Amino acid sequence: MLVVMQQGASKAEIAEVESLIDGMGYKPHSISGVEQTVIGCIGDERGKTRLQSLETQAGVAHVIPILKPYKLAGTELRKEKTRIEIAPGVVVGDNKIPIMAGPCSVEGLEPICEAAEFVKACGGTMLRGGAYKPRTSPYSFQGLQEDGLKMLAEARERTGLPVVTEVMKESTVDLICKYADVLQVGTRNMQNYDLLKAIGQTRKPVLLKRGMASTISEWLMSAEYIMSQGNMEVILCERGIRTFETATRNTLDLKAVPVLKHETHLPVVVDPSHGTGHWNYVEDMALAAVAAGADGLMIEVHQNPAEAWSDGAQSLNAANFGELVKNVRRVAEAVGRTV
Repeated sequence: MLVVMQQGASKAEIAEVESLIDGMGYKPHSISGVEQTVIGCIGDERGKTRLQSLETQAGVAHVIPILKPYKLAGTELRKEKTRIEIAPGVVVGDNKIPIMAGPCSVEGLEPICEAAEFVKACGGTMLRGGAYKPRTSPYSFQGLQEDGLKMLAEARERTGLPVVTEVMKESTVDLICKYADVLQVGTRNMQNYDLLKAIGQTRKPVLLKRGMASTISEWLMSAEYIMSQGNMEVILCERGIRTFETATRNTLDLKAVPVLKHETHLPVVVDPSHGTGHWNYVEDMALAAVAAGADGLMIEVHQNPAEAWSDGAQSLNAANFGELVKNVRRVAEAVGRTV
């Protein structure tokens, strides 16, 4: 439910309504506009009829239901688009489009630092790299774990690029928070609700990838799990879904970008590397994503993709990445944005 306060409602009246909402077992979430304050009531929907009585309180204009199941992620409670500042000068959800790039896996200190240096030199703004790797085969490389996190932190120290890396289980959340600037939830964990709640209790920005067979509504409900715990800094990442098509690794669902722009205030990033699985398709899909309105890109790069420990087939080398950034910049300028 939404409690819409009257224009000019006092701070005391707003505080009293918030206290009453809390007393009913709901969590008040206030959004203050120039003229009015709107209070979202988040909690068990079975008792929401009790909230209707708040219309009798001083300062309340009316109480209306939130129709969509994603209360905090949707646009009924918050109309203004969310901007998430990762580091000074690095914002997701602004006019400037950040590019997150790096190898699929951290393979060693010097390789990750070298990758970070050419990512920065080419115009990338964040470093991605996996220290913990969810792999389809139990015999595949699983990541360097905490040693990999320390290498990512060293690469950040050398280049100034903030770091995004994946969290796979609840027991590593606190550890990864010590090293990472953004916590990534991968496609396989999009509906790992205990993990989402644990991450929601942190105050680190979260990059939430779409599940490989998930609807947009299910994806937004996963964002809701994180936000319901108090962490509002969620970035959605379209990375392709599984369809009957076999020409590419996944089917990159670019129509998700405009749909999400209508359904949510959260920023939307596109990962054309996983979305296609083939390096020679990545640039085309990156350009299309920016044209569609994406707020950021996530690109896999490697000094020598043929020797990458994982996902070499979809990784760009330095020259190809530099060309991608140059062409993305042109498309961004054509649609009134910058890189």
